[in-house]
Amino acid sequence: MGRVIRTAALLMIVSGMSGAGTAVPAEAQEAEVSLEGVVDLHFHTGPDSRPRSVDDIEASRLAAEAGLRAVLLKNHFTMTADRAALAMGQVDGLEIFGGLVLNRSVGGINPEAVRQMATFSGGRGKVVWLPTFDAEHAVTRGGGDAPFVSVLEDGEPVPAVLEVFELLAEHDLTLAMGHSSPGEVLRLLPEARRLGVPRILVTHVFGQDATREQMRQMADEGAIMEIDWLAVYSGGLTIEDYVAAIRDLGAEAFFMSSDLGQEGNPVHPDGLRDYIRAMLEAGITEAEIDIMARQNPARLLGLDPW
Repeated sequence: MGRVIRTAALLMIVSGMSGAGTAVPAEAQEAEVSLEGVVDLHFHTGPDSRPRSVDDIEASRLAAEAGLRAVLLKNHFTMTADRAALAMGQVDGLEIFGGLVLNRSVGGINPEAVRQMATFSGGRGKVVWLPTFDAEHAVTRGGGDAPFVSVLEDGEPVPAVLEVFELLAEHDLTLAMGHSSPGEVLRLLPEARRLGVPRILVTHVFGQDATREQMRQMADEGAIMEIDWLAVYSGGLTIEDYVAAIRDLGAEAFFMSSDLGQEGNPVHPDGLRDYIRAMLEAGITEAEIDIMARQNPARLLGLDPW
């Protein structure tokens, strides 16, 4: 199915009647935003040890009804490849993928856990995240002294990280940088490329306090950086923060995600619609949104970008 224009008002934008940075007409600001073809790579669902508003099946059905093309189930503490395979049997019209976050609950940097996920029946395991809540950067940046999982020792990748990278290359899996520091990301990116990791994303890059120059270096290494709606919705960032980076580095360097599913927050499709609407109101074009919400995240899953 080809791409469709979301509203009559937006048709003027993508047909060349207004360019990048042009304000969206007032009538478009309240128009319904279509999510056809959108791919959400930050899709929290239950069951979980943290409160979630929707479970795998309900969230996937809502996504399918809204027209999303694919979602990536994320859980910080357990594998989701098996859950994605089960959800695929219950929900039509949506690609559902899962992955594994290398936090302490799965043994930290555990190549065997990656190896097992890659061979699970259903073939829905697609992404491996480096540690998130248990990352050294996440634990120590605020002065915490809880146990953490290191990805570097004396400035060099720990051997198990390199083994994980080799497995990602062998099984055509995507690497996500988790909550690693920008410095750790930049140290690991060349190693991942050297070992043949096919696709790399930088998890909510603003949340790890990357500078613009560090973002530029990440983009130059071929990584695609996540900009998520939750950070704006919760007040940690503004949409203008994202727009400035997009104007500087180009939409090709980023992908948009919801990072929703928390109890009390909007469900994923509602958040994504608000996100796209906010981007349009801030002057980002439909063509740029197409790159960040459809093409780039599809590529990161190894899908045809349409």
